[in-house]
Amino acid sequence: MSNTDDFRFHAHALVIDLDAATSEMMKLISAHELSGPEWDRVTQWQHEAYERWMTFLNERDDPGAGSAG
Repeated sequence: MSNTDDFRFHAHALVIDLDAATSEMMKLISAHELSGPEWDRVTQWQHEAYERWMTFLNERDDPGAGSAG
C-alpha cells in the first residue's frame, strides 16, 4: 500500500469516528440531554476523536514524522 493509500485509509477511519461522536453529541443536544453519564461519555468520545484527528494531521505536517520507521 502506498503512503497516499495509508494516509487516506487512516484519515477516513478517523473522520468516521469523529463524525459519529459529533453526531451522537448533536442527538443529545437535540434531546436537551446536556448532563449525566451519557453526556459525559459522548463528550469524552468526541473530544478524544478530535484530538486523534488533530494529532494525525499535525504528524503529517511534521517533516520528520514517519521517517524513522
